[in-house]
Amino acid sequence: MTHPFARAIAATLVPFALAGCCTPVDAPPAKPAATKPAAQATAADDKTISLFDGKTLKNWKSSEFGGDAEPQVEDGKLIVGVGATLSGVTYTGPALPKVDYEIELDAQKLSGDDFFVGLTFPYKDNFATLVLGGWGGGLVGISSVDNMDAANNDTGTTMNFERKKWYHVKVRATDKKIEAWVDNEQVVNLETEGKKIDLRIDIENARPFGLATYQTAAGYKNIVVRKL
Repeated sequence: MTHPFARAIAATLVPFALAGCCTPVDAPPAKPAATKPAAQATAADDKTISLFDGKTLKNWKSSEFGGDAEPQVEDGKLIVGVGATLSGVTYTGPALPKVDYEIELDAQKLSGDDFFVGLTFPYKDNFATLVLGGWGGGLVGISSVDNMDAANNDTGTTMNFERKKWYHVKVRATDKKIEAWVDNEQVVNLETEGKKIDLRIDIENARPFGLATYQTAAGYKNIVVRKL
């Protein structure tokens, strides 16, 4: 919302009928104008879309991979429980950007020994998945790049993830790059030009945007998308 400038009211003088018999009428003080930085901050806020209200499953549904745990909301967290294999939630709200945007969220592994973040997101005319904690709990990377998943392409690396600890996750998708950070440490810096970016077939139900786990329970909060 913009803040209109207050209109200054000019002071008026009562005409002098007799010399020295009347005095000017005081004008009310002008209201201060809105500052330019405040307007810029509002414009920046308009680019941020909150995907989870912390209270309900509005705009979310079970991904229905087969054998999913039913998603829940507990203590302000979106909970994906332990499934037979994959378990997850898929976003069903308004369309999201396909390029030149960032995703941020906080994620927590609650139980299990495999990936607690399988973050599927749009990328141009296709989709990609950021995996945190795969292959026994430590694999980090993007699936898939040139038909190879995170365990077999150049984005694959390892990290140690503790249970019940919150991790801040950020993904940036631009025309020539996919980047990712965990707690401000960059874990993915993928040049996408000339590369095929696609999904593993078993996680396609997460499209266009979803969060999945593998035989692992996880909690998520503060899920936002920000246009660049």
